[in-house]
Amino acid sequence: MVSPTVDIVVPVWNNPFETRACLVAILTHSPSARLIIVDSGSSRETELMLEEFSEPLGDQGLFIKTERNIGLVATINMGLARSDSDFTVIVRPNVTVRDGWLDSLLQAAESSGAGIVSPLFSGAGAPVLPEPTPGCSLVESGVVSFTTLLMRTEMRIVAGCFDESLDGDEWCLKDYVRRVSSRGYRTCLCAELRLPCTVMHSLGSVLRRGERIQASRSAYLARWGTPRHYGIYLSSTPSVPGSLDEMMATLLHGARQGHVFTLLLHRRPSALFLQMGWDGLHTGITLCRVSPLFPQRTLRKKIALLRLTSPDLVLVRQPDTVVFPGGGVSISLEELLDTFKKSTDEKRYQPEEQSC
Repeated sequence: MVSPTVDIVVPVWNNPFETRACLVAILTHSPSARLIIVDSGSSRETELMLEEFSEPLGDQGLFIKTERNIGLVATINMGLARSDSDFTVIVRPNVTVRDGWLDSLLQAAESSGAGIVSPLFSGAGAPVLPEPTPGCSLVESGVVSFTTLLMRTEMRIVAGCFDESLDGDEWCLKDYVRRVSSRGYRTCLCAELRLPCTVMHSLGSVLRRGERIQASRSAYLARWGTPRHYGIYLSSTPSVPGSLDEMMATLLHGARQGHVFTLLLHRRPSALFLQMGWDGLHTGITLCRVSPLFPQRTLRKKIALLRLTSPDLVLVRQPDTVVFPGGGVSISLEELLDTFKKSTDEKRYQPEEQSC
């Protein structure tokens, strides 16, 4: 079997010592990949280091530079535009890769058919990503990071580049995950790989960065709508139209659109859902066991905790009931499922002509 070809894009802005250490580790632990270094208006010291490092690489390396800092997303897009391999991996300079790192990402992509795969991270500069259920080696997620990211080239050709009007990691990537999902490509976290990373220095003031992030958030919500968090209470195995498999497939469809589902389960449905492996479908779907001792009290406590991080939590009641336990405004499970059966991201957003 022919091994897939890989390009590794490293977007650089200053930090010459850290960047050099990152590049050396990439060459050491992934010698068959081609290295694409994109310098976004770094200092002369960094530029000289990159020129010296790139010169002996020959055909295995490509060095691109701009006269000014054009921003992270534009820098990454510039590197992607020069990639023609089967897969492209983005690695930021604060990451230290290790032996077997690239094989782990490639195996995860090829075994799952995913279009995007991200490792997990550790260290002071680690981005906050959802932690998969223990024992789950690969799980779908709507949250990833540019810190390290593998992308399938056929997907990138279909979906286009990242939206440069959206700033930084979070909202630009959430937008891209939605775009590729609408075309049938999945985004996964590889729990078997965890890479250490240090803190990256950002350009601009904290106030200015905050303003850009808020503007990106507003643009995302205007484009895709507001994601919701649903608390679904099931005291017994629900009898819903169709099968439980269909119910979970519908919730998975909703999770791929950025929504979050916390299933509050009594003992029997909890045991069944765990047996079916539904705790590892998507990081947007969480199974939460309700204690058999004082279940109503436990339920109220869990809902109160969920509301601390999700004040607009939507309660979803058990089928064939008219009220949520303890009262409160709620919708029925049938109503929720009907909503997501009818919803789709297809053709909701068509990016401008941008080829990578």
